[in-house]
Amino acid sequence: MAKKNVIIVGAAGRDFHNFNTYFRDNSEYNVVAFTAAQIPDIDGRKYPAELAGSLYPDGIPIYAEEDLPKLIKEHCIDDCVFSYSDVSYKTVMNISAIVNAAGSNFKLLGPGDTMIKSQKPVIAVVATRTGCGKSQTSRKVIEELMAKGLKVIAIRHPMPYGDLVAQKVQRFATIEDLKKHKCTVEEMEEYEPHVTRGNVIYAGVDYEAIVRSAEEDPDGCDVILWDGGNNDFAFYKPDMTITVADPHRPGAELSYYPGEVNLRMADIVVINKMDSAAPEGIQEVRESIAYANPKAQVVDGASPISVDDPEMIRGKRVLIVEDGPTLTHGEMKIGAGTIAARKFGAAEEIDARPYLVGKLKETYEIYPEIGNILPAMGYSDQQLKDLEATINASDCDTVIIGTPIDLNRIINIKKPNTRVYYDLEEIGYPKMSHIINQFVKDHNLIQETVE
Repeated sequence: MAKKNVIIVGAAGRDFHNFNTYFRDNSEYNVVAFTAAQIPDIDGRKYPAELAGSLYPDGIPIYAEEDLPKLIKEHCIDDCVFSYSDVSYKTVMNISAIVNAAGSNFKLLGPGDTMIKSQKPVIAVVATRTGCGKSQTSRKVIEELMAKGLKVIAIRHPMPYGDLVAQKVQRFATIEDLKKHKCTVEEMEEYEPHVTRGNVIYAGVDYEAIVRSAEEDPDGCDVILWDGGNNDFAFYKPDMTITVADPHRPGAELSYYPGEVNLRMADIVVINKMDSAAPEGIQEVRESIAYANPKAQVVDGASPISVDDPEMIRGKRVLIVEDGPTLTHGEMKIGAGTIAARKFGAAEEIDARPYLVGKLKETYEIYPEIGNILPAMGYSDQQLKDLEATINASDCDTVIIGTPIDLNRIINIKKPNTRVYYDLEEIGYPKMSHIINQFVKDHNLIQETVE
């Protein structure tokens, strides 16, 4: 039987995982290429032979997604497998139409063919959209587990934007490890909060190898916490799925792929940011949960913010810097920095666009809906230089840093600045402590739990 020719349509993450788990050693298929979207400068590379396996001694090329119709026809492609996240159903079907019109099948791989079983209990924290608040939810879960004396290993959704062979399995236990692995800003934002709290986090490219390393971590491992990226579903078969929903974007939980998958698979749904969302948005999310997953337990949550120095905001003209992916493909209009500006009485939120430098201009061309906020893009050294130059050129009194890490550590901000912090805080019951107590009891992780 002739092999089927395949293109994996991706964005440097789920695409590689789908290849590793379903296609790598599957002699029925010939993966001709990957395509790349969402993340800048990740096309033009190769998925290396060292990771691709014996069927691909030359590796697999990665092209820009706009080349898809041409590639389908040139290589007689049978199947195009869509393999990235946080896209509207309209976008998914637009790509399907492009693929079908070029003569190929359009396919999606599900959890059954891509989830890996761990030898340890797994809690998955996922979301309905990028920027819902997975990170603070993950921190809350880890803190509850660590308070019981349990060793928690976090495994983060991939962000392999550099040397893929070197990134096969990455372990982060200290801030120095971030430098050793040459992390981008986007990676540091996800890894640093874990290591500063005293738990180890893994990431990389080969998630079978990663979970086996995590299970045997030298610091010990009682529980694995899957710290999801975008709104993708977990790479590991979870024993409990916690899905975070955002009432600032009501309705997205039923209209973005694969966020609705997460909503329907959830054991727990956290409605986050209720302290800053409109009541009608909260109600719409509640109705979506009742429609898609009425058996899920619902946690009402807030993300209260604090800042280093409120007086640096009050009455000042402020430049707001927010998490990059949340503003770009996450399509958020406001973030923690914006909420802080309004809570503490900024006189004006200045427009970042007149001061944009270099690659940041390209970001706004691709995502014009960002508006006046500045996304902290740092996928490359050049983007970091452009971010630094843009901030320092801006006509503002204060820079509000709404990113999960302190940008002062990696760029030289010459303007007065203050940083915003936020954590998950439950409203009423159930609380995360009750949920984790039950999980610990169900899995016999310790002899007694404190109720």
